[in-house]
Amino acid sequence: MKLTEWLLRRKPNVFVTEERLREALRHNPPDAPVPAALRRSCLINTETVDGHEVITLTPRSGATGTEVIYLHGGVYVRPLVGAHWRIIEALIRRTGATFVVPLYGLAPRYTADDAYRFLDAVYETVVQRTGDHPVFLAGDSCGAGLSVGLAIRCRDEGLRPPSGLLLFSPWLDVTMTNPGIAALTGLDPMLAPAGFVAAGRDWAGDRSVTDPLVSQLHDTLKDLPPISIYQGGHDILLPDAEKFAAKARAAGTHVDLHLWPTAIHVFVGAGWTTEARQALRDAADRIRSAARD
Repeated sequence: MKLTEWLLRRKPNVFVTEERLREALRHNPPDAPVPAALRRSCLINTETVDGHEVITLTPRSGATGTEVIYLHGGVYVRPLVGAHWRIIEALIRRTGATFVVPLYGLAPRYTADDAYRFLDAVYETVVQRTGDHPVFLAGDSCGAGLSVGLAIRCRDEGLRPPSGLLLFSPWLDVTMTNPGIAALTGLDPMLAPAGFVAAGRDWAGDRSVTDPLVSQLHDTLKDLPPISIYQGGHDILLPDAEKFAAKARAAGTHVDLHLWPTAIHVFVGAGWTTEARQALRDAADRIRSAARD
């Protein structure tokens, strides 16, 4: 992990200021294509829902019927990248689950309201297709927060709840006002509050930045499915992940918070590291366990 962090520190941090983030977004690449290795090991189906692509990857052999809706990170403004596919590939290989990857629209063109309309349709389709098989929600960074938001909608609308939530370095409060963040800013080689606050404001659209569907930490967190959080200590999002876990537990929701003290943001994308292998192994165990129940 030390080498990975050192390499990241040699790259410019585009989140240091809002201006730097806006400049980086002018050169946003397209979503990374499905890698050849996944095309060889999975049947790939791509369809359009509400104007956005949904990519479904089903193992060619050993498929269990369990499905995982995976929402990629990127601060709600950046596309799916190769590291996201590495996470997905590792989990498919370990579980035999089918992964559904919705490419939700990015801010500032799209907002949280657009995303939930799209994801509601995706979730309904997956639940109808799976029958009695488990359906998990998973994601990294903002995608992890969005997974919690979708679970909140399921609860509030009386829909079938997900079997569980797998959250990798979740972004759970776009206000970035937790006083613990400042102490970690110097340790985090990737993130900075200013750019995150700007992106969160864009994502909120007409909603308040403290709306629970935008900043999930502000929900009651009652009556949610079991949650597993995989978090690094060199990540400015750690204080809110800890606050979220404590609040959810107090509300009666089961939460396991796994912390690697020197790991970075979304460290599971660095699959060659010990920390990533440990986290992915645990997440896969939870998916497989649900399939056996």
